[in-house]
Amino acid sequence: MKNTNDLTKRIIAVDVEMALKKFANAEKAKLLAGFFKTGKGQYGEGDVFWGVMVPQTRQIVKQFNKLPLVEVGKLLLSPIHEVRLCAILILVHQFEFAEDLTRKQIVRFYLNHTKYINNWDLVDLSAPKILGEWLVGKDKKILYKLAKSKNIWERRIAVLSSFAFVARGDSTDALKISKMLLTDTHDLIHKSVGWMLREVGKRCSRIEEEGFLKKYYRAMPRTMLRYSLEHFPKTLRKKYMRV
Repeated sequence: MKNTNDLTKRIIAVDVEMALKKFANAEKAKLLAGFFKTGKGQYGEGDVFWGVMVPQTRQIVKQFNKLPLVEVGKLLLSPIHEVRLCAILILVHQFEFAEDLTRKQIVRFYLNHTKYINNWDLVDLSAPKILGEWLVGKDKKILYKLAKSKNIWERRIAVLSSFAFVARGDSTDALKISKMLLTDTHDLIHKSVGWMLREVGKRCSRIEEEGFLKKYYRAMPRTMLRYSLEHFPKTLRKKYMRV
């Protein structure tokens, strides 16, 4: 009789893809393609969907959460969005339960594959839980390098990773990165920075958030400012937005 380890070694990327494809739904695929802006010139241009919903993908993650890293890499190379999402969620699961040495390998793998972490859901579901968690209590210079990247997804990774610190009451890096990205031209960066500023006010200090806003609100893109003000009283929101 084969033991569990022997069976685990036999699991390959194709097995995961076949399991995901069973949930394919053409109607949902069309809706998702529109939602994630896959048209020509849009941020998700060329991304392909099978129409697999996130709860279904998470079912597959539970089934294949011990997939070897080399096979996870094969999934990330897929042109299918849900296959890459499954790979990302497997990484998140493995990181959560790994020892430091394995976590370090996962972080290195993650940073080496940012080219394929190329839509906002892939970033948002992974950056805080992998890179952010890894950098708690460590040198965070990699985030500042990512924040300067020409790749929008790497810049968003920098922002979202800082949530791991904000959740612990530390706003330092979130505010520095937000300042770096004040003049970013992409709407998805405006939204992510605005969201992070809102979380600074919610989880760290409203005084810190207001201090940032008072200094920079006139220079902030409208979407960024609007997102940052979501928890403010209506009258105060109007005051800041009246620029």
